[in-house]
Amino acid sequence: MNFVSENLAVNERGHLTVGGVDVMDLKEKYGTPLYVMDEDMIRSHLRTYREALNTYYNGNGLCQFASKAFCTKYMCNLVAEEGLGLDVVSGGELYTALSANFPADKICFHGNNKTKDELTFAIGHNVGTIVIDNIYELEQVNHIASDMGKIQNVIFRIKPGIDAHTHDFIMTGQIDSKFGFALETGEALSAVSLVKEKKHLCYQGLHCHIGSQIFDVKPFCEAARVMMAFIKEIKDKTGLVTEELDLGGGFGIRYVESDDPIAYDKYIKAVSREVKAQAEMLGVKIPKILMEPGRSVVAPAGITVYEVGCVKEIPNVRTYVSVDGGMADNPRYIMYGAEYSAVLANKAGEAAECTYTVAGKCCESGDILIEQAKLPKVEVGDTLCVLSTGAYNYSMASNYNRIPRPAVVMVSGGQDKLIVKRETYEDLIRNDL
Repeated sequence: MNFVSENLAVNERGHLTVGGVDVMDLKEKYGTPLYVMDEDMIRSHLRTYREALNTYYNGNGLCQFASKAFCTKYMCNLVAEEGLGLDVVSGGELYTALSANFPADKICFHGNNKTKDELTFAIGHNVGTIVIDNIYELEQVNHIASDMGKIQNVIFRIKPGIDAHTHDFIMTGQIDSKFGFALETGEALSAVSLVKEKKHLCYQGLHCHIGSQIFDVKPFCEAARVMMAFIKEIKDKTGLVTEELDLGGGFGIRYVESDDPIAYDKYIKAVSREVKAQAEMLGVKIPKILMEPGRSVVAPAGITVYEVGCVKEIPNVRTYVSVDGGMADNPRYIMYGAEYSAVLANKAGEAAECTYTVAGKCCESGDILIEQAKLPKVEVGDTLCVLSTGAYNYSMASNYNRIPRPAVVMVSGGQDKLIVKRETYEDLIRNDL
């Protein structure tokens, strides 16, 4: 049987396995809903990025995991063990990383509206790089660094004007975006020029990110071309030398059978050719290349395990299968119509001959996980797994309807380990007065 992720299989009991571990055993041990992550696959993906950057940029590169995709202390430790950097976008993500003793000099702090408290926390803890998103932030970072007697490394987020042909909500490289400085208007050059006046800022380079879930290498190559041209313009007009270029992430993964992602190292190889060609043509040095993959590292490695609570057939319309989770643990369908595949873990070896709409338990008519799921005949008590949920599901989970968030289990080498405890009702009222 073919699955959307290669770490899934069917064992001799006819059960779904993830990373060699029987999902039905995990359900019995930890209950449902349950997030399950494959540590071995995550490490493999991190190593692919690390080795590709080393190979194609002659060791002058750094992969920084985008922690917004999946941020826990365990994940931060795992990234550190693999020798990669970390990209954070909030004080909470930064606090999590520092709590895991992640090296502060390998942390890059993003975000379009960092608060004064967040910036003070970051600079006070010697975060390696802060990505400047707007002029007000430029002034804030300089002021805070001055008060602390520090010099802060900064890079500027640039909108390269690239249409990545993805969902509007996850496109970030075009001019109409809340992120960064626009090239077309001259805003970006003006912003970078200001850094020369700031005694407590050290200009390191540029950042761009064109969107998410992209299957075509051409937009990444075009972004690299545009950014290298801007590096040349900055050098010619300001004298500033760009030491680092962060080309973002956004590589697509397989959620459904029709998705056709490119091998991640092939993306890097193709973009490296463009960077090198442009550097030679423009007469500028090749900067240190940074990348920040998130979804592509963890999404294929994760599944969410549910128990079927009821099956409701509406003749000549559809049949709903309701599970004991939903939009509270995965809001991506209701946010932007995200597609997923599903498997019945206890019937994984059976043919998928029926079509169902998988619904959640939240009191919202839009609480749907999959609109048309091909499955074997579903019965009450079956164990339904939604696949490729390792990115943005735990991160986006909420307590809507006062539903406790699920536990997170990591599997490796045929063994399982609890890395985030299941929330309790007591957790829900902990801060109530």
